[in-house]
Amino acid sequence: MVLLFPLLGSLVLKETLSLRDSCAQAHSLNEIIGGRFLVGLGIGVNTVLVPIYISEVAPTKYRGALGSLCQIGTCLGIITSLILGIPSENDLHWWRTMLYIASIPGILVAIGMQFTVDSPRWLCKAGRINDAKTVICELWGASEVDSAIEEFQSVSKDDSGDSDSRWSEILEKPHSRVAFIGGALFVLQQFAGINGVLYFSSLTFQEVGVESSALASLFVGLTNFAGALCALYLIDREGRQKLLIGSYLGMAISMFLVSSAIICPLDERLSNNLSILGTIMYIFSFAIGAGPVTGIIISELSSTRTRGKIMGFSFSTHWVCNFVVGLFFLELVEKFGVAPIYASFGAVSLSAATFSYYFIVETKGRSLEEIERSLNVKA
Repeated sequence: MVLLFPLLGSLVLKETLSLRDSCAQAHSLNEIIGGRFLVGLGIGVNTVLVPIYISEVAPTKYRGALGSLCQIGTCLGIITSLILGIPSENDLHWWRTMLYIASIPGILVAIGMQFTVDSPRWLCKAGRINDAKTVICELWGASEVDSAIEEFQSVSKDDSGDSDSRWSEILEKPHSRVAFIGGALFVLQQFAGINGVLYFSSLTFQEVGVESSALASLFVGLTNFAGALCALYLIDREGRQKLLIGSYLGMAISMFLVSSAIICPLDERLSNNLSILGTIMYIFSFAIGAGPVTGIIISELSSTRTRGKIMGFSFSTHWVCNFVVGLFFLELVEKFGVAPIYASFGAVSLSAATFSYYFIVETKGRSLEEIERSLNVKA
């Protein structure tokens, strides 16, 4: 759902740029950019806070699945925005209606957050033990109260919380290890080419006769959604590390398939079909692991003391790399061609699978406190 807003914002900016010379324009370019800036701030905050909140309130057994709901919501938001955007091909002012529609989920979230509970871990750290017990009883069941409180206190009794930690601590051992993993995972995720492939997918579909870019994007969105549903089912059964490795291997194979189809076309129709197959396989593979697992596992590996700062650093890395890929992708394609760029995405995906094998610690079925102790993080 959080990606619904930047997608709508992109439609607004594109429409505004095309009408910037119109004297009858109702809104100035500066106003549109200012609005997108505010929306961007909200998205940036949400991408950090939502995984942290879910990881801290979710029962250990279902923490991965509940975290994967973020990806499900994102996919639904993309699909919804694509469907709502279809009239914009014929109506130049449709973006205004889309903005009105986009305000509805924002209002609902603002109202709904008034009824959500505080993190029991935060309550315990703040000394509100009775409130923490009440929340645990409501969310996890009465039988979990005493053991959960004891476990929270086992890692927090001798330390202060995230608000009292320094940013420089993420450069110190043992926090630096998790910060490195978080930053590296997002660098690898973005340079494995997900945004580039999404940008280019409409052109790939056009080559096999799908002329409508909205229809092509909708098909991609449905594939993404199907992969996210599989991740929801598998993440707490197979584990985070296995999903990451399998996801990146699938992405690598997909990119090499597309590159091979372009470089060595045996038949034009067969080549186009292989390109479509590779694109769909890539998006599905991403959605099943690299997409949802990355944000979840960083939150799980981070200590109570530095969780917020490490998540902030990791997602800042994500958005910087996202911007770089979006800025230079088409330029690199024009200079070197699609096949070499896609092959490089495949190579990065292989590197990401190798990185996940050697550096990722499995967190399936383990409480945050158990993970923290195993990493020798002083809480």
